Amino acid sequence: MSSKLLARKTRRFPGLRAIFALLLREMSTTYGKSPGGYLWAIAEPIAAVTLLSIVFSFAFRKPPLGNDFALFYGTGFIPFMLYNDVTRKIGVSIRFSKQLLAYPSVTFVDAVLSRFILNYLTQAMVALLFMSGLIVALGVNAILDWGAIAQAMGMAAAIALGLGMLNCFLIHMFPVWDQIWGIINRPAFILSGVLFVVDEISEPYRTILLFNPIAHIIMEFRAGFFVTYDAVFVSPAYVYMISAICLFFGLLLLSRYNRYILNEAP
Repeated sequence: MSSKLLARKTRRFPGLRAIFALLLREMSTTYGKSPGGYLWAIAEPIAAVTLLSIVFSFAFRKPPLGNDFALFYGTGFIPFMLYNDVTRKIGVSIRFSKQLLAYPSVTFVDAVLSRFILNYLTQAMVALLFMSGLIVALGVNAILDWGAIAQAMGMAAAIALGLGMLNCFLIHMFPVWDQIWGIINRPAFILSGVLFVVDEISEPYRTILLFNPIAHIIMEFRAGFFVTYDAVFVSPAYVYMISAICLFFGLLLLSRYNRYILNEAP
């Protein structure tokens, strides 16, 4: 019995070491090659939110929530960017680490988890720095609901991991899926409620929009920053259910076709 327990323990640590090694490699290749590195990760939302604020301030006197266009669009763009960036990075995990996956001690789960951990933590750091800087710069006396913010970040992590895992299989089995997913995801920026409040849309269109799990994440994130906004249509259970289904099938299919993807898939 003791020998079995020892064998289990010895199998765990190589996996943790592999994830840590892949994480360091990801840091050096993704953010360490260019001098902009992590600065660009922060500059991107600043540029996007500034542009949105300028454009829509000419068309509307006030944003749908609050009095500051930058805060409204920031609370929509930040969670969407987190979901989009992490999902995209996980989707090409095997392609990024394909040579290392030839080693028995490195598995596709290690490759996915290392990319997920690094990119999610990076985007979470960007969210914290950007929203804190925005509140300070605007001089907003915000009453933050940290529970709602944490819930939104948790839902974003779950859906990014689930969809990313499923996309990881589809992209490597069917390379054209990478382009198809990009086409599908473009209108999601609008349909997820980045530019408007889903609650204010009339039926039956609101119900249709609520089938999009990203809309729930943005609504919950905004509820953490706008004390007057009650996100009554948010369903964390729905988001976690969709995430779990995608994660289950992604893991199942990757486990089933792992050898084919590594040896024969384009």
